[in-house]
Amino acid sequence: MAYRRIPSKMRTIIVKKLASNFREATEIVEVEIPKPGPKEILVKNRYVGVNASDINYTAGRYDPKKKPPFPTGFEGLGEVVGTGPEASLKVGQIVLYSKFGAFSDYIAVEESAAIPVPSVDPAYLSLMVSGLTASVALEKEADLKAGKTVLVTAAAGGTGQFAVQIAKLAGCQVIGTCSSDDKTDFLKSIGCDRAVNYRKESLGEVLSKEYPKGVDVVYESVGNEMFDTALKNLAIYGRLIVIGMISTYEGQEVKEGNTFQDLQEKRTVNIPMTLLTKSASVRGFFLPHYRPDYARHIANLAKLYKEGKLKVSSDSGVGAPNGPFVGLDKVADAVEYMYLRKNVGKVIVELGKDDKSAL
Repeated sequence: MAYRRIPSKMRTIIVKKLASNFREATEIVEVEIPKPGPKEILVKNRYVGVNASDINYTAGRYDPKKKPPFPTGFEGLGEVVGTGPEASLKVGQIVLYSKFGAFSDYIAVEESAAIPVPSVDPAYLSLMVSGLTASVALEKEADLKAGKTVLVTAAAGGTGQFAVQIAKLAGCQVIGTCSSDDKTDFLKSIGCDRAVNYRKESLGEVLSKEYPKGVDVVYESVGNEMFDTALKNLAIYGRLIVIGMISTYEGQEVKEGNTFQDLQEKRTVNIPMTLLTKSASVRGFFLPHYRPDYARHIANLAKLYKEGKLKVSSDSGVGAPNGPFVGLDKVADAVEYMYLRKNVGKVIVELGKDDKSAL
């Protein structure tokens, strides 16, 4: 085994009770730093990513039978500081990874789940879950072709920014929804052809008037009314890809026997008839089902970023009331900031800076 000098203890965020309020559900505890297994590496986190699904995890929605305490966080970017005897990565290398328990100073990760990157540039962290979701989902489910019209909801968010640009690179006409004028400007800056601030304009009216033939592909992460509006405006053969439903995540707890369907509002559209009359489809996408595709897509996204063909926006809360987001104590602030729809791009938290456990 190879190691950098590390302390014996670390801090990590665990779920102490099931709840969709991240701050109430979690606490920071001190634990022993894990030792990597034979094919594992020990990573000192430098940045961790915040995702809408963080509160699905604290609420127990992915596995209602799982009981607290359990760790939180999905993704990180950091330095390899220890390796198991069968690991080939070296101490000092920088890696991306996706693993439950990322909201921690250190984490042991299977080497096969770690992706080496050139530097500790936080932009690379944005590529992990957010970039991968857009890249893999659009490749597998969208059938993107030049000339198609693509609608991206929550387009100024962590994954939406990538969906907009990937669709543009494919030669598509792209519509993006957002919640403020500064986000409208941001969407235009990354190539969005039509940005819709839904607090000032009706998305349904915009689509019916400006895109009467409908939209060919929808990259949808909001749910409820937004889902229904997008579904109503699908073109013939249209495809709606569900990558989330953020409007249903907060303030609704999972009880014994409940599923995500129990969190939905009553539908305002007849889904079967809408799909039937348009030969259209709704497709679900859950990133962990596509792990074999991760490395290839990360490599392509990193290449596009390095070549300047892909812009990456990360939001570390510099302008937030409780920002910037530095240290594990700020993770709850970062989650709440995202749910207030204040972020432009991927919400990230920096670790290892002003951190007592830093090397």
